[in-house]
Amino acid sequence: MRRTDRARSWDFSMAVIDRCTHGVMALSTGENTPYCLPVSFVRTGDVLYFHCAREGRKVHLLRQFPQVCITFVGEDRPAFVPPSMYTTYYQSAIVTGTASEVTDPAEQTQALRALCQKLTPEHMDSFEAAVEKSLSVTAVWRIHMDEVTGKAKLEH
Repeated sequence: MRRTDRARSWDFSMAVIDRCTHGVMALSTGENTPYCLPVSFVRTGDVLYFHCAREGRKVHLLRQFPQVCITFVGEDRPAFVPPSMYTTYYQSAIVTGTASEVTDPAEQTQALRALCQKLTPEHMDSFEAAVEKSLSVTAVWRIHMDEVTGKAKLEH
């Protein structure tokens, strides 16, 4: 990180990840062009979980190239600071890690429960019926966070 004065702690980075509804995940295509897409994540300890279809480009690439990089932006506020400075106040976390498909139904259900609790806590009374209906067609992936960096420029 070039601007080490903007580096933030592990706890700061985890807080950014926990409050973001999604992150942008970059995958390798094995060629010169990466593939990036927004994904809803939930963190449990040092693992991120997400769900998706059982097949498709993302799944195909993850099976070939499990190394990923995810960017979370917790705040992004452009500002003008008189008399003549333009800047952006931001909070972010970047995760590099290794993805693997979750095959254990209990872990899949736990991950989906945590994701629903994070994103739609007011509708958890419908969780059991929803997971029973969709688990057979839903893939769940875990990403072990190998490295996490947090960075911020905060307004003084």
